[in-house]
Amino acid sequence: MEQDTSYKKGRGAQINTHNKFLQYEYHTEDDYLEFLRINGEDTSLEQKTKYIEVYPKTIVNKVTSPDIGPAWSMNPYQGCEHGCTYCYARNTHEYWGYSAGSEFEQVILVKKNAPELLEATFQKPRWEPEPIMLSGNTDCYQPAEKKFGITRKLLEVFLKYRHPVGMITKNALISRDVDLLREMSNHGLVHVSLSINSLNESLRRVMEPRTASVRRRLDTVSLLAENGIPVNVMVAPIIPGLNSHEIFKVSEAVEKAGASSIGYTVVRLNGQISQIFMDWVDKNFPDRSEKIKHQIQACHAGKLNDSQFGRRMRGEGEEAEQIAQMISLAKKKFFTDKEIPSLNLNDFVRIPKGQYSLF
Repeated sequence: MEQDTSYKKGRGAQINTHNKFLQYEYHTEDDYLEFLRINGEDTSLEQKTKYIEVYPKTIVNKVTSPDIGPAWSMNPYQGCEHGCTYCYARNTHEYWGYSAGSEFEQVILVKKNAPELLEATFQKPRWEPEPIMLSGNTDCYQPAEKKFGITRKLLEVFLKYRHPVGMITKNALISRDVDLLREMSNHGLVHVSLSINSLNESLRRVMEPRTASVRRRLDTVSLLAENGIPVNVMVAPIIPGLNSHEIFKVSEAVEKAGASSIGYTVVRLNGQISQIFMDWVDKNFPDRSEKIKHQIQACHAGKLNDSQFGRRMRGEGEEAEQIAQMISLAKKKFFTDKEIPSLNLNDFVRIPKGQYSLF
C-alpha cells in the first residue's frame, strides 16, 4: 500500500496528542522548532531527536503494581526513540510536560547521574538486595544508549555490588555489554528478556521503526545464550488481527535461537495510546483497521483498555482465552525442559561510601 506523503517515515506516532496536564493546547515541539530556526538548522522535526539532561534525586522506584515482576525498577531514559505506537509508557511523558505522541519519540530525557544515584542507593545501610528491573518504563538500550552509555555504567555498578538485575529490551545493542553480562551471569546476577512479537520484518519496520531487525534480535538471543546468560523472550504485545497468528512461529524460532522461556501480554491501549495507535493502524492497515480494533476490544470487555490488575495484561473473553491457550501450548511444545534460574540475592556486597570493592 502507498503511504500518505505526510507520513513520518522512521517514526511510529504520526500525531501529537494533547497533554491532559496542560491547560492550553501547546507542545514543546514549537519551542524546539524555534530553537532550530534560531540556530539555522533543518526544521523538519520528524528527522530530529532532542536529548535533554535531567537531574533526578533518586533513580530506583518501588513497584506497587501486584501484576508486575520485580519489586523495583529504574529508567536511565524517559521517552523512547524506538517509536512503538502501542507502548504503554507513552502516557508517562505527559508528567514531564510533553506529548505521548511524537514528542515521546523525539524528546528524550537523559539521566546521566543514574549510576551515581544507584551506587548511593546500594550504600544505604537499610538497603536489602531485591531484583531491580532495568528498565520498567522505556528501553534502556534505545538509540540514546549508544551516545550516552548510561546502561553499561549501571551494569558496572550492579556487578561491583553483586546486586541482581533483570533487563528487558528490543535492541541488539545489548550485545555490546555481553562481557559484563557474562560475568554477572556467572554470579547469578542477571536475567535478560528480549521482546520479539513477530517474524515479519515488514511489519516490524512500521510497528517498531527504530528497533533492531527481527534477524538481529534472534542473533542476540543466540549470542546471550551461548555466553550462559539466561534469556527469556517476551512475545509481546500480542495484537489480535495483526501478529496473534505468529505465536507458534515466534516461539519455535526463539527456542531454536536459545531462549529458555517465553512470556506474553495482550495489547492494551491505555490513556492517549488508543488515539495514537488507531491513527497508526488506519494509516498503515486501512483495509483491516476496524477488524483489529474490534478484536482488541473483544479482549477488554468492549474497550480498548483495561486497567484492572491481574486482568489488564492478559485480557478476558474468548479472544484472550485463545491467545492464552496458544501460549500454553507453545510452552509445552518448545520449553518443557527449560527454565530460567533464580537470581542470586545472597552475595550482595555493601561497600560504604569512600571504600573500594575487594572485587
